[in-house]
Amino acid sequence: MKWSWKIARVAGIDISIHTTFLILIGWIGISAWLADHSLGAVVESVGFVLALFACVVIHEFSHALVARKYGIQTRDITLLPIGGVARLERMPEDPRQELWVAIAGPLANVVLSVILLVVLQLTGGLKSLADLSLQSSSFLARLTMVNITLALFNLLPAFPMDGGRVVRALLASRMEYTRATHYASVLGQVMAFILGFIGLLFNPFLIFIAFFVWIGAAQESSMVQVKSALGGIPVNRAMLTNFATLTPTDRLQQAVDLILSGYQQDFPVVSGGRVVGILTRQDLMHALSRDGVTANVASAMQQQFETADSTEMLDVVSQRLGEQPLHTMPVVHNGELVGLVTMDNVGEFLMVQAALEQSKKPNSV
Repeated sequence: MKWSWKIARVAGIDISIHTTFLILIGWIGISAWLADHSLGAVVESVGFVLALFACVVIHEFSHALVARKYGIQTRDITLLPIGGVARLERMPEDPRQELWVAIAGPLANVVLSVILLVVLQLTGGLKSLADLSLQSSSFLARLTMVNITLALFNLLPAFPMDGGRVVRALLASRMEYTRATHYASVLGQVMAFILGFIGLLFNPFLIFIAFFVWIGAAQESSMVQVKSALGGIPVNRAMLTNFATLTPTDRLQQAVDLILSGYQQDFPVVSGGRVVGILTRQDLMHALSRDGVTANVASAMQQQFETADSTEMLDVVSQRLGEQPLHTMPVVHNGELVGLVTMDNVGEFLMVQAALEQSKKPNSV
């Protein structure tokens, strides 16, 4: 995620903090100082927020570790002011697996709440459950209440939050996955509207959460629909086959001529019949401003890139393409370049397929 810094790596998973998280810490510290003019109050307030987000990290790790049990890796966990985001490679399409992955996070908060309650009872820090509140003077009591709140809040049926994914998993056990996602997304957007309305009346922070839920539900639904439409189609049916290539020793002037004379933006760089790099339009412009048109392509090309095999399924390739920084992926067969795939031509393929499907339907009178 952009504007994030890696702070640790645990169990093979990177933990990062977003810039806005640091802004939150600063705001908490300044607010505590203005309220009490006490360094102790600042330390306690910032310490509580850090403890809270430690619980958030445990919540996200629970998702990640259960997903790993089903063969799904987690790229990283990023801390944001609104919580944590665990980027899984994919969500399991088996409803039972998705149910366990989704519910693992809230269950972790429940377990933390029970542990904290036991500690409070043993230390005499809690006389009755009625003493639990976010305004409690006890650090552990407040942290207990936060974990209970996190568990309950995340179980709200606001897709793509945990509760919404539980709903999708339950629906998917009774109907087709795409339809289940659609219904869960609609419910999620209804919940986002309700959260936003409550936020207007009581807590503006809920408006931000409602916004992310609304956008997330729409994106998840769209992504699943696209994946369903592309499933079972090999990439060689949608790849570009009319394209230009460059060699590492070509001058940048040749790339400029190709861009100005055609539609292609990124160029595979081929040597000895093998793809050795990708020259993107952005890298070309940077190299032109730095070295001029006489520089070699090799000095500007990207050498870290992914390729797709011509027999791979288009839904898998399009997902990989969307996750990499480059906008073009070479398609190879037995190691030799046979095509290119971009998000633009995947979108065009989808439009063609939709038009063909529409032509098969009987005309309405």
